[in-house]
Amino acid sequence: MIFPATTAFFAGLLGLLHVGLTGWVVAGRVQGKVLHGTGNDQLLKRIRSQGNFSENVPLALLLTGFVEGKGTTHWIVEALLVVLLVGRILHPIGMFASPNSPRQFACRGGGIISTLLVIVIAAILLLI
Repeated sequence: MIFPATTAFFAGLLGLLHVGLTGWVVAGRVQGKVLHGTGNDQLLKRIRSQGNFSENVPLALLLTGFVEGKGTTHWIVEALLVVLLVGRILHPIGMFASPNSPRQFACRGGGIISTLLVIVIAAILLLI
């Protein structure tokens, strides 16, 4: 099995993004003096941005790492990981866009759709 070096590199980048999102939640808690719960809509959006990341990125990375380890063409693995990274950056931006605005759909919707697309494509590549 080939060591999934490309996936490992992107896992590092996504790990830093996760720490940033977690820090953003902590800052919101400190700012709003909210020790438990969601406190307010702004904090809830931060919490859900970080939560959505935590719920979806580990599986996407795991599947992509398996795809890379299987020996799939490098550009396919890299494309999946770039799409994942960009999507995960866009998602929290979209969380704070005006409801039903083009920016909300493009960023928030595009972020989660791209993440799910990476999961689906990686899963299919592992099955064929």
